Amino acid sequence: MNYLQAEKISKSYRENSLFESLSLTIEKNQKLALIARNGAGKSTLLRILANEEEPDAGMVNTVQGLTIGFLHQNPELHDHLEVIEQVLFSLPHLSNAIKNYEEAISTSDHGSLEDAILEMDRMGAWDCETRIKEVLTQLKIADLNQRVGELSGGQRKRIALATVLIPQPDLLILDEPTNHLDLDMIEWLEEYLSQSFITVLMVTHDRYFLDRVCTEILELNEKTLYRYKGNYQVFLDKRRERIELDQKQSDKAGALMKKELEWVNRMPRARGTKAKYRIEAFEQLKEDSKKEYQAELGDINLISRRMGKKVLDLYHLSKSFDDLLLFRDFSYKFQRFEKIGLIGPNGIGKSTLLSVITGSMEPDSGRSDIGTTIKFGVYRQEGIEFDPDDKVIDVVRKIAEVVELGPGRSMSATQFLELFLFPRSVQYGLVSKLSGGEKRRLYLLTVLMTNPNFLILDEPTNDLDILTLNVLEDYLLRFAGCVIIVSHDRYFMDKVVDHLFVFEGSGVIRDFPGNYSIYRDHKEVERQQAIREAVPKEKKIKPKQDPVKGKLTFKEKVELENLGKEIAVLEEEKRSLENDLNSGLSSPEELQQKSLRISEVIKLLDEKELRWLELSGLEE
Repeated sequence: MNYLQAEKISKSYRENSLFESLSLTIEKNQKLALIARNGAGKSTLLRILANEEEPDAGMVNTVQGLTIGFLHQNPELHDHLEVIEQVLFSLPHLSNAIKNYEEAISTSDHGSLEDAILEMDRMGAWDCETRIKEVLTQLKIADLNQRVGELSGGQRKRIALATVLIPQPDLLILDEPTNHLDLDMIEWLEEYLSQSFITVLMVTHDRYFLDRVCTEILELNEKTLYRYKGNYQVFLDKRRERIELDQKQSDKAGALMKKELEWVNRMPRARGTKAKYRIEAFEQLKEDSKKEYQAELGDINLISRRMGKKVLDLYHLSKSFDDLLLFRDFSYKFQRFEKIGLIGPNGIGKSTLLSVITGSMEPDSGRSDIGTTIKFGVYRQEGIEFDPDDKVIDVVRKIAEVVELGPGRSMSATQFLELFLFPRSVQYGLVSKLSGGEKRRLYLLTVLMTNPNFLILDEPTNDLDILTLNVLEDYLLRFAGCVIIVSHDRYFMDKVVDHLFVFEGSGVIRDFPGNYSIYRDHKEVERQQAIREAVPKEKKIKPKQDPVKGKLTFKEKVELENLGKEIAVLEEEKRSLENDLNSGLSSPEELQQKSLRISEVIKLLDEKELRWLELSGLEE
């Protein structure tokens, strides 16, 4: 069933044309990701599809009665409201349905009551309060009477997410849903979306999230929409093939145009009318050869300052705010070229530690000793306040007219901006006209061009597009210095960092050797071990009916042996289903059936593994 169909929509802002004559169909149960460079019009397209903005041309049609939930990239909340008030305020249709029902009851108007009941049914409003509390609990929002203005950035994003999920819309449109969410929340949302039958269209830079939720990828490039069935790897392969083909076609058009140009210049004027078709063909070739294919962000090869043997030593650092202990007695000696990731829930002290390291905040106790050759480059989560009256080129020239790239290599400010995909037409425009992602890219540029040898990056992945992230990752892997990163982007962390500082709460920071995925696997092993250790203890307090305490009966031994075989079969089926769901080759009906089956398999695995652990504990 076609839920939504956009037909030949176009949108421009003044002289900037975002897309032209673009068509798109979204079918029931599809899960789509939209990828494009910053400033290409991703958020604008989402707003048009959600009927929050009108296209300049074309139209968007939806199936009758379709409900849409739209999560904005930067949701607007009201600081003076309490959490529960904000949720109800953001759900006017649900609130109105409840209000109309209560008024119909109070007036004993049977006609109005019948309409109100139908509306309550349609909106699913009967269990509204239960649903609100259930979703907020899952999103770890406990205090419903807390003022919105007192919430952290991550809590505010979760409130906005709750208002989209509570009504259970037919179509979810999500603009960067993982921004400002901690890793536990991202994984919860990932599981919720991948196992539900909600139809989803999202913009996200989180490649693990994209891969595990979506089965199709849309790319907005050069005002045109390209569609790829499959996961992120399929997208990369097919996109590379498309770019190579486009380039070949452009080169061929250029060569043909050269020949046609020679012919047109030689053509006698008297034959002009007879060769009109050739002149028209020449004009088309001219357009084709001039067609600009979106340039990729170039390799960033910046020189970094020499780093001496002594880098940075931290001695017994402690920091608290009122009764909240963030870290206590933390010591560490940084080695040259280390790349460290900081992970932990929002509000646990990661950004505070970075502020203490750079000297912008004093610790309660302890000290840091910085090497004499160290030059910090700091990218802060809150970004930078650009002068809105500045042109883009002015921002760079205030730092340097010439950027040193390496021995004997340099670039002008204009060339350096072009390297970061700011064409000259944009460079002389106002900073205030840039998109959020473009401002982030400009901020990153200003940090890197100072040639630091110790980079501190606090949430660098928020609002950056995937293509920019790819190049940033490659740059950091080659970076001849130290790096500390705070990021909720698991793919980014896995690719870049060598080890982790894990904020475990109660002031404890644990140094873990490995990336995020290794840490996640390690935590799962610890969880399973805890289950194994807990099961025998529970069995000991229960009366045993067997004559020999702690021994398995013959029937239980057979059950244990069969469980091992059943678990192996289920795990193989689960792997096969995951591969099928990620292949992009299944029809919508097959996807629905396989999604149902994988949920059943996961449930069966949990039950059988728990029983296997119980019997294994008795056997020991």
